[in-house]
This record gives sequence, C-alpha cells and structure tokens, in this order.
Amino acid sequence: MAAAETPQRRRLPAGRKADLAAYVEQAGEVTVGDLAEHFGVSIDTIRRDLDQLDREGVVIRTHGGAVNAVSGQLKDRALDVRLRMQTEEKEKIARLAAALIDDGAVVMLNAGTTTLALARALRNHKDLTIATNNLRIPAEIAPTAFRDLYVFGGAVRAITQATTGPVAFTMTPGGPEVDIRCDLALIAVGAVDEGGYSTSNLGDAAMMSEMIHRAERTAILADSSKLGRRLFAQVAPLERADVLVTDAEPPAALASALAQADVDVITP
Repeated sequence: MAAAETPQRRRLPAGRKADLAAYVEQAGEVTVGDLAEHFGVSIDTIRRDLDQLDREGVVIRTHGGAVNAVSGQLKDRALDVRLRMQTEEKEKIARLAAALIDDGAVVMLNAGTTTLALARALRNHKDLTIATNNLRIPAEIAPTAFRDLYVFGGAVRAITQATTGPVAFTMTPGGPEVDIRCDLALIAVGAVDEGGYSTSNLGDAAMMSEMIHRAERTAILADSSKLGRRLFAQVAPLERADVLVTDAEPPAALASALAQADVDVITP
C-alpha cells in the first residue's frame, strides 16, 4: 500500500491542485482535514491550494474547507457561499424577472440569492410595494425603486439571512391580521421537476406556498442547475406558477410537463 501511495504523495503542486479540484468536484463539499489526509500534505498546504483554486474560480472556499463552484447545491449552504455560485446565471434571471414587474406593482419576494439579484436589478423601477422575508433586500435595493418595503416577521435563519414565519402583518401589535395580496410573487426555489417546485427547508416551503396563494400571478426563479431535481419539501405543483424564469431550456421531460401545466418558460 505504501509503495502505491508514494507517487501520489510526491506529485508536483500543479498536479496535486488538479487532483484536488477533481476531488472537490466529485465530492461536492470537503474539509481541509480530509483533503490533507487524502493527499498526504499539511493542512497549511491544502489551505494555500484551496485559496488559489478559489481565486481561479474552480472551487468556493468555505470556513474549514471548500465546495464545488458549479454543482452540489442540493443542501443548504451559507449565504456568503451561495452568493458566489451560479452568479452569471442568477444575473440573467434577475434581468428577465425584473422585466415582468411594472412600476407601481405590489410584489412579494422570498429569501434567496436569486431574489437578491432581482432586487438589485430593480434600480430603474419606481413606486413598488415590496413584501419579503429576505433580510438582505432592504440594504441591497435602490431606495428610489420602492414606495413601501415590508419585511415579514418570524424566526431568523442565520444561514439564509431570512425570516421564517407567517406571511402576515397586523395593524397593531396583537391585533387582527390584515388580508394582504400582491400582483406578482417572485419565488426562488431550490429545485424543479415534473412533480413541482421544492426546497430543502419545511418552513421556507410553507412561506413560499403562502406567498403564491396571496398572488395574482407567480413567477418561479430557478437557474438551470436546479432543473430536473427534487428536494425535501414541496412548495407547489407546476400549475400553480404562471412563469418559470431560468437561464437555459429545461430538459425535455420537464419542458413537456411545464407546457402541459400551462407554465411559460422565459430564458435569455
């Protein structure tokens, strides 16, 4: 066994980095300790390798390790990590989704990095009324874009920087809930397959479903890495949305199911 491991342990740094990148791509998520043991080098060496691969856009550096920069998005990740994943795709989706929103409209946006990109893309809009559970949107959206901005209360999920709770507001503390409605709900989901739209967290799914229920129209936002996948909690069946905004054409089976559900697909 030792003789077989010797060539691997004495690889040149460039060769090790290529092997390291391939290992992260296959695993999806790794720790510094696991990599140091696997490649037979020090933790400091692995950290330097990961830092360089991060700068090159091959992996995304995380606290204590790294994740694949392209795939492996089926589990919850910290917001600072997700902000650096599929960035070009999210910007394309954001521009397309922004075109669906008229000035003066009432909209709901859920948590997520795609809706955060959408908020930034609304800089030329005016007089919007926005309700959201995304705690980052108030700081990211242009002040000139909205007339009123409301944030739903509830428990704060630090990993997503969003609230999880009722889609509701009261006129006074402890008073009756106000019946709220919106023209358009723009909902970023974790996965889309023939069975519908889904996400990894039950509380998030409940909020998304309620936002859809309170909307005249619904646009689902999902980059192409999420198409043809299914996550833990169902948000809604395909037919509950009017539009799917994505960055590439869906796989054939999903495209057929979306057409049967009368969902318009918008791509660049």
